[in-house]
Formats: sequence, structure tokens, C-alpha cells
Amino acid sequence: MPFYGGEELASVYDEALDEGFGLVASNIAEPNVMMGLMEGADRMDSDLLLQMSGGACKFAGNGDPVAGLQAMGTYIETIAEQYDIGVFLNMDHQTDLELIEKQIELDIPSSIMIDASHHPFEENVETSREVVEMVEEAGSDILVEAELGQIKGVEDEIEAEEAFYTDPEQAVEFVDRTGADLLAISVGTQHGVAKGKDLELRPDLAHDIRQALRDHGLDTPLVLHGSSGVQPDQLQEMLQHGICKVNKDTRYQYEYTRTAYDLYSEDPNAIVPPEGVEDARDTFFNETEWSPNKDVFDPRVVGRDIRERIADVHADLTEVSGSAGNSLFK
Repeated sequence: MPFYGGEELASVYDEALDEGFGLVASNIAEPNVMMGLMEGADRMDSDLLLQMSGGACKFAGNGDPVAGLQAMGTYIETIAEQYDIGVFLNMDHQTDLELIEKQIELDIPSSIMIDASHHPFEENVETSREVVEMVEEAGSDILVEAELGQIKGVEDEIEAEEAFYTDPEQAVEFVDRTGADLLAISVGTQHGVAKGKDLELRPDLAHDIRQALRDHGLDTPLVLHGSSGVQPDQLQEMLQHGICKVNKDTRYQYEYTRTAYDLYSEDPNAIVPPEGVEDARDTFFNETEWSPNKDVFDPRVVGRDIRERIADVHADLTEVSGSAGNSLFK
């Protein structure tokens, strides 16, 4: 089933708010992770929200972010036809308004996250509102996600030294003035590897933000960024307070590399010459008795392992987030 646009994604968020579950928004930069995510989501009867950052688009497009978006957009749409779930694409942490304008023109993504959270409040409002107006003027159903408050760690090419918690009343003003469809809030999470760090999670703050929005007639879905170090019980508590989009990136990056490492470390001599054998890779070992094992070094071998591992990880995450069994498009 082809991947869908913003109107269908909005219906998933409405259901998530009503039922208290969340979509795990999963970052991709190449096909193996993408296909593993689709397999895991389909296995669990969960709709799937993929994400691409500007850096990921550049990587996929050999330095050209527009080419990368077009290439991956076509790839996603083609492979999604194999599955009976809803598949969506969000543009994650976008800061370049010209690139956002091109994304809207191409009408590829289901949603776009404008990240002006590193700017002062008024500039954040102005920039986020500008993106909403761009979508409206284009007559598009693309959803717009904005962020209020900063989160510790690296967000693609943006780095915040300190975490700034989102103020509930300021969140109301922000959503009201920008017209954003979703709001990413800062409640103590961190981007990247969280080992040994005190996340100081504030579920109570998520509750207060959700309540303040509802008190002003704003039923805005909330977004949790930097969740790779958040434990299942912590995440499930957050989901009870209007969080219905949870970003994951670092976990998949680790699983990708760890899966490749595990495969190659099982039999390193299948890849690298043993001691005493010349490493004549430039002549592809034409004059040595040893040769590498194609049954191991063929990239498709590790690619299949990566897809399977990503599928297993995402399947588990759909259970934690509650989206398992809740696809609206089966």
C-alpha cells in the first residue's frame, strides 16, 4: 500500500490521542533500515512513520538533499506497496526554508518538522508560522511539527549545551500563534547515547502541557524527541499525557553497526587475511593461497541480517508504544 499524506497521518494521531498510544518515528538514511522497519511494523500490525533529516537526505542524494529525498521517496513508495499498513514520511529537524519549500513543492513527505527551537521565542514563532503558511498557500495536507524548548545533545547538525524545559503556558501561545499541527516538547530527554546520564524526565510537565493546551481548546499531539535512552516504563508513562510521536534514531544506528560487527567478528579470517598472509587486496589476492569468503563479505549477507535485526527491534518498540495492533489501514 503506498505511503500516505498528512490527512491520513492526522487520523492516526487522532486515534493515538484517543487510545493513548504513540507512533515510533524512525529515522532512516538508506534502504536496509527502511525495509527492516517496514517488516517489523507489518509484523505487528502497526502503522509506520519514517523520518529523514537534512543530513540523511544529503547522504542518500550523494550530497544533494533534494535528490536524496526524491530517491528515498520513490524507494519508500515502491516497497510500501508490499505491505498492508500505513507508511508515512516525516522530514526531521529541518532548518533550511528553501529546502522546506522544495519538499512542499515535491509533495513527498507526510509531515515536516521545522526546528527553530534554538532561536529566541519570537523568532521561533515567526519561522514556524512561515512554514505553516507555506503549506497552506500550496494547498497541501502536509502536517507541520514545531519544537519549543531545547533538548540536550546533537540534533543532526544542531547542538544544545543545556536542556530547556517547555513552559505549558508558552506552549499554548506558541501553538495558537503558529498553527502547528504537532508540538515537540522538552521534558528532560536527550539526543544520542544516554548511558550514565541523568535524564531527569518530567512526565508531570508533559501532563501540564497537555492540560494547558486542552484548556485552551487545542488538542495538539505532542512529540518526544531524544528517546533512545528512555526506558519502556518511562515511555509508557509519557504516552498517557498526549505524547503520540516518539523519535528513534540512535538505537537503529547502533543496531546496524552492531549487527555487522557480530557477523564479521564470528569469522574475521573470512574477511581479513590471517597473520602471515600478505594483505594483497589491490590484486584481490591473486597470488595468495588464501582468499576471502564471498558467503560472508557479500553486502547482501549483512544487509539481510541488518534488516532482520531492525525488524525485531522495531516490533518490540511498537509493543512498548502501544501502536501494535492499531493500524488504521489493514
